[in-house]
Amino acid sequence: MSDQHDPQGIRLQKVLAQAGIASRRGSEQLIADARVEVNGNLVTELGTRVDPEQDTIRVDGARIPPPRRHLYLVLNKPRGFVSTMDDPEGRRNLSDLLGVKQQHLFHVGRLDTETEGLILLTNDGEFAHRMAHPSYQVSKTYLVEVEGLLDNKTIRRLEKGLRLEDGPVKPDKVKLVTRAENRSMLTISLHEGRNRVIRRMMDSVAHPVRQLSRTAIGPVRLGQLPSGESRELTREELGALLDLVGM
Repeated sequence: MSDQHDPQGIRLQKVLAQAGIASRRGSEQLIADARVEVNGNLVTELGTRVDPEQDTIRVDGARIPPPRRHLYLVLNKPRGFVSTMDDPEGRRNLSDLLGVKQQHLFHVGRLDTETEGLILLTNDGEFAHRMAHPSYQVSKTYLVEVEGLLDNKTIRRLEKGLRLEDGPVKPDKVKLVTRAENRSMLTISLHEGRNRVIRRMMDSVAHPVRQLSRTAIGPVRLGQLPSGESRELTREELGALLDLVGM
């Protein structure tokens, strides 16, 4: 933790107030109630100074991200758009959806052209690198509509894991949503980032994908965000993702 007497530091209650946690007086009360920690240490002294860029600050265990120097967006990608910021073949791409907000942004991971749903975009290179790196194991959830009646035996096969041509894959969670004679719907959560992995999984159990949408990445949910629209990550979402990738 920064030296609490360092004149270069900022008073902790001011940092909390600027982050929108509470008013200055309310933030002082949070500190007095031992609900605030800095770099893993509970802080109860009101004069404590911190460096919000370097110190890890939490209130009731929830990470308070540093002041934003970068842009972090959630986009609901429609079907038919490629997951690139420009396309030499002239296909519709993410820049067409983002307009003026596209400056210096790049996507975190990809969705194939026919897959819709949640994609993250940022101009924070280190964050993007860590989010895409398999060692950080950020879970992704998909809503999958497939052909045919998905029986319990097939669901258990999916849960147990499958071997694809490029190696084994084991979902974190498989949940049946609905099933009928000619189509079924399920959610699949996994840490995999391999190309078209959900489609290949369902092909391997003879239930080809009819429609596929990514609904969540870690704690970030697509919710009611309209197709083609974007929004900034909330403070809570960004704090949780920074924790997941060790930043």
